[in-house]
Amino acid sequence: METPGTGERETPRQLTHRETMWIVAGVLLPVFMGSMDQTVVSSALPTIGVSLGAASHLSWVVAANLLTATAMTPLYGKISDIYGRRLSLTVGIWLFLLGALIGALAVNLPMLIIGRAIQGLGSGGLVSIPMTILGDLVAPKQRARYYTYFSMTYITSGMVGPIYGGYIAQHFHWSFIFWSVVPLAVGSLLITNRLLRRLPRYDRKHKLDLWGAALIVLASSSCMFVLNAGGHGYAWGSPEIMGLALASGLLWWGFVWRLKTAPEPLVPLNLFSNPIVRWANLSNAIGWASVMGLNIYLPMFLQSVHGLSPSSSGLHLMGLMVAVNGSALISAQITARITHYKYPPIASLFVCICACLYLALHADRISMLEFEIVMVLIGVGFGPVAPMTTVAMQNAVQLHQMGIAVAAVSFGRSLIATGLIAVYGVIVLGDFQGVDLRSAGTVVANLFGDKVEAAANFRTIFLMTTAGFACSFGALVMMEEKPLLTERR
Repeated sequence: METPGTGERETPRQLTHRETMWIVAGVLLPVFMGSMDQTVVSSALPTIGVSLGAASHLSWVVAANLLTATAMTPLYGKISDIYGRRLSLTVGIWLFLLGALIGALAVNLPMLIIGRAIQGLGSGGLVSIPMTILGDLVAPKQRARYYTYFSMTYITSGMVGPIYGGYIAQHFHWSFIFWSVVPLAVGSLLITNRLLRRLPRYDRKHKLDLWGAALIVLASSSCMFVLNAGGHGYAWGSPEIMGLALASGLLWWGFVWRLKTAPEPLVPLNLFSNPIVRWANLSNAIGWASVMGLNIYLPMFLQSVHGLSPSSSGLHLMGLMVAVNGSALISAQITARITHYKYPPIASLFVCICACLYLALHADRISMLEFEIVMVLIGVGFGPVAPMTTVAMQNAVQLHQMGIAVAAVSFGRSLIATGLIAVYGVIVLGDFQGVDLRSAGTVVANLFGDKVEAAANFRTIFLMTTAGFACSFGALVMMEEKPLLTERR
């Protein structure tokens, strides 16, 4: 925004802490909806299959949503940089609401899958845009303490999703899962439309690279399809999967070529030429993907190896959720007060690695008390990483590129998580047909047969997760510790 008659860029008015908190509180509702949307139907899938008389393609109720949400995330980031956060978030909420209505009214499985895909088109922006808004509001030095609210909302809603969806499916009609989000979406529209009018604007003239946008949507969609359909629906070595994997590789190559040649690429290459952005994104994405994998497969582990019920196995993850939220909250306060802000997360992540390794080595004989202690240690260990890496990345980019920078983190996290989850599913379930690899609550204990074999499979998964946390640790060590700015720029 320019000051009239001067041609100089006007500095937006500094908001008070009270005004900032109102805006932060207002955009937490879209974050809650977007995170819960990824997991809420998983434990309800068997009931949905019985109700609609379809079981062979139930996994696409989850996969269609994940595919479209991931593909759209970079576009939301760029569009919000061009047209503003309020308009972009409003479009996302409207698409999410439309998809929820279609899902609630679905009379067959294809209609439900279409509704979930449209919901994904909306939810792709419900998490990344609010995170970008925080970057518009607060200077990096103080940003971590506000970011904690986003982290707590994201983690809690994602873990509560399967419990809520399973309860609704057991005691009410499954369509109420979708009807219940309608008032939340309407409330989000009213709240954000009002509050975000006060949001400072840091727009610069940008052009949307339509060719780049098309390439990344096609490349990520085909990649996600391969990861979701491979092993169940299509064999990994089938012509369909191999051909689509080749096509995805070519599309990714085309996208990279477009980034190098476009006058204004969808994702500015100077973002990732910055080593702070590179290492912070890598640490954040791999670490989060590892936590998401544990969140999905730990209930399976408790059911198959320890004989717990689906509801009980979900409740045993509460220690992980509370520990992640609590440690993130404490570390955010520390980040704003110390100079060497990356050392506490490095130390805590080392504890996380050790705890996950202990889980892997004792998978066949760990007691429930030991399991709860391990969950707390993993949560305490990883909790400080996400706020610090996000703040460090935002501290290293210009405000007019904040949207695409934050979207790149979400995009990378989703792609890595999808790949890990698909690989984990092959290890645990092989080519078992009709089982959704993301639905911890749908797998009955006798599916795995021998508990010894099941424990061995889960040990492999936990060792891979340990390696994921170790990669996150390595990226964190490599990240430069640039002093956090005390004002927005």
